[in-house]
Amino acid sequence: MILDLLKVFIPAVATFWIGIALAPILTHYLYKYKIWKKKPGKTAFDGTAAVVFGKLREETETKTPRMGGILIWASVAFTTFGLWLLAQFAPSDVTAKLDFLTRDQTWIPLTTLLLGAIVGLINDILDVTDPRGEKGIPLSTRLTFVATLSLFIGWWFYEKLDVTSISNPFGPNLEIGWLIIPLFMAVSLFLYASGVIDGIDGLSGGVFSSIFFAYAFIAFSLGQINLAAFCAALVGGILAFLWFNVPPARFWMTETGSMGLTLTIAVVAFMTDTLGEGKGLTALPIIAFLLVATVFSNIIQVLSKKFRNGKKVFKIAPLHHHFEAIGWPGYKVTMRYWILSIIFSILGVSVALIP
Repeated sequence: MILDLLKVFIPAVATFWIGIALAPILTHYLYKYKIWKKKPGKTAFDGTAAVVFGKLREETETKTPRMGGILIWASVAFTTFGLWLLAQFAPSDVTAKLDFLTRDQTWIPLTTLLLGAIVGLINDILDVTDPRGEKGIPLSTRLTFVATLSLFIGWWFYEKLDVTSISNPFGPNLEIGWLIIPLFMAVSLFLYASGVIDGIDGLSGGVFSSIFFAYAFIAFSLGQINLAAFCAALVGGILAFLWFNVPPARFWMTETGSMGLTLTIAVVAFMTDTLGEGKGLTALPIIAFLLVATVFSNIIQVLSKKFRNGKKVFKIAPLHHHFEAIGWPGYKVTMRYWILSIIFSILGVSVALIP
């Protein structure tokens, strides 16, 4: 038990300090090359200008660097591959124990994280080099990438890992067969849509760290120690990012962070479900409740404007910006989201570990 705990805690601490060490280097280049949008503002989901958002962000959008998410996945990659290399070139009981890079538990989530991060990075590069500030990779292309990647991973769960059922909090597991593939695709696309929670200094870092901490705890309880170590490493990387993202943010996460993280949450939730003999998928809507609320606030806003002659439910969507628009300071929204995220994570862990 003690050795397993160390296997989880050491990657988390190592990733945090690696992230802290990498931050000055990343900061130097982000500011040197002015990695921020050249024009403030954004377009709403219905194609109109997001006027309220522009008022909230016009002073910071062209001054705060993007691509801060690099800090997260780079530090996780350093830790993961560093401990693997240590085990290869300095073999011992200790180094073998610390190595958590395994085919059965970490290859899929790590690959998902890095592929999502790379596509998000390309989007961010295009975003900051466009004079209009909104070029990026077209949303349809990004959704196609997410759908394609999740199709492959869903197929892998079904065909290679023989996952054909999902957990049921009220009884035996639900056998759904090949439908596990479209279900995984739907969950991945939904979670990717929640990446817009990266909208206020410190907000996304606090929420994502709570979610991955919850899944690290669940994985550890299920005996998936390598997966728990990977989730813990992610927590360390996110906290290192958060150290520099608290108000006033030194940089923002943007797509290179949020795309990889949201897609990895989907993978981890499925891996801690029937595959790990747990209820990770059942607990997902609870653990990630704030992500769910973010997506639904956007859906509600779009449908309201479409079917109620342009009338809006919220002053601005997603929900966290609505709270800003009604007068809450950004730091108050952030800290209340942190509190709620911890509460929902605790509730979700409790549900996931119900016998």
